[in-house]
Amino acid sequence: MSLPLISVVITTKNEEKHIGNCLASIADQDYPADRLEVIVVDNNSDDRTKEIAREYTDKVYDKGPERNAQRNMGLLELATGDYRMWIDADMILSPSLIRACVNTIEGTDDVALNVPEIVLGQGFWSKVRRFERSFYDNTVIDGSRFLRAGPLLESGGFARDWMHGPDDWDLDKKLKQYGGIGYVDAAENTSLWGPIKTYIAERGVDPDQHGISIYHDESDFDMTYYLGKKRHYITDFQKYIDRWGADDPDLKKQLGLWYRYFGVFIENGKWRKILRHPILFLGMWYLRALVGFLYITRGLRGA
Repeated sequence: MSLPLISVVITTKNEEKHIGNCLASIADQDYPADRLEVIVVDNNSDDRTKEIAREYTDKVYDKGPERNAQRNMGLLELATGDYRMWIDADMILSPSLIRACVNTIEGTDDVALNVPEIVLGQGFWSKVRRFERSFYDNTVIDGSRFLRAGPLLESGGFARDWMHGPDDWDLDKKLKQYGGIGYVDAAENTSLWGPIKTYIAERGVDPDQHGISIYHDESDFDMTYYLGKKRHYITDFQKYIDRWGADDPDLKKQLGLWYRYFGVFIENGKWRKILRHPILFLGMWYLRALVGFLYITRGLRGA
């Protein structure tokens, strides 16, 4: 039996700094190249993004005005795979990731998979972000990235009535109407890593210490940019709440004070990580407090 065709969709906007590493990590997968379809949907970049992308795939397109339109074009209109994966240009895939996703989802009723994500970066705040992100894997704060084509197409894909905010959460809510969302928890064959392994190590993470993962290259943490991005996302939270209802159990966790500031950090024995890294935990709480303040103040202004 032939292996299923996998479509990987990457959305870009002036990503010449990252797109090469992203596409190289897809080219280095231990999954047959003829069963991979790589699609780049660019938003009219004025740097070398598309030029670099064409070194890896001839499926490079333009679409605006924002990332949801780009993702829907790639995932719903262009992709032909049995499974479809969406990632950002600043993400790097470990070499067995796609094969592990296929092995995990085949034979199950799951319609999508969450994939472990590791934030890169050497500085203190990057380490804080990496620590924080580790608590979110396979929770409702996570967002699935590996999707069955059928339920994805039936769901209609990403939101078309907003441009920011919890678009990944919204897609997961749609997909859950067709089945469950699983989780990739598998060891990586570290002997398969190519030169990009050095790049990851230089940004604070030893890939040999982790299993199947997506490495998110947030290497240069900037507090102003980080808070600006969070402020940008908050603007469409109300539309998400209106669609699914404030009493929805997932939304209560995603947007509720208890789970976002306490529950997700202590459930399933995760509180032990806090004891091992108290300074990182305090830094994480500082960031969470800043984001919470943004959420409250934006809400009070009716944003």
